[in-house]
Amino acid sequence: MSIRHGLLALLEHGPRYGSQLRTEFESRTGATWPLNVGQVYTTLNRLERDGMVVQDGEDDAGHTLYAITDTGRDELRAWFGRPVDRTSPARDELAIKLAMAVGAPAVDIRDVIQSQRRHTVKAMQDYTRLKAQALDPAPADRDEIAWLLVLEQLIFQTEAEARWLDHCEARLIRLSAATAEQRPEPAPPSAQAAAPVHGHRRRPG
Repeated sequence: MSIRHGLLALLEHGPRYGSQLRTEFESRTGATWPLNVGQVYTTLNRLERDGMVVQDGEDDAGHTLYAITDTGRDELRAWFGRPVDRTSPARDELAIKLAMAVGAPAVDIRDVIQSQRRHTVKAMQDYTRLKAQALDPAPADRDEIAWLLVLEQLIFQTEAEARWLDHCEARLIRLSAATAEQRPEPAPPSAQAAAPVHGHRRRPG
């Protein structure tokens, strides 16, 4: 998630102070990715260092205002025009967990999948309920439209995750069946036990 570009996009509407930027960011994204004021000011300091924002006086309450510069606008335009890079995908905890669970001793990976599936389905139901609320009444401003777009992305994401879990379970079932077929059958017991070997008796003299 690019906090810096999100803040630049908000500053393009005019000067803002830190907590105002945090509130507007969370309003635009439905608080899906909550920020704290420390993150906002740390990012603003870096943007100021890189010449993308400047301090622009104070408001009536004494808050320091920040404004976007031409360099910041150029960076924002480049960000909007640049596809999100998928060559180095973010680490996904669920994918890592299932990869590590395969073959792990004392771990039933199907239990792991079932537990995650229940959580994923519940999340999908929660997101769908929020979408219904967001559509009634119909979105009236840009913040509501933005939140709806984020919400729909979360719904698509959980739907894809549920399908992937089904796929993982099916693949593991096929793997178990193939492994069972390749396992050699135990050797049949001998039809006749080997005759015991007796020692020689000494002949009497």
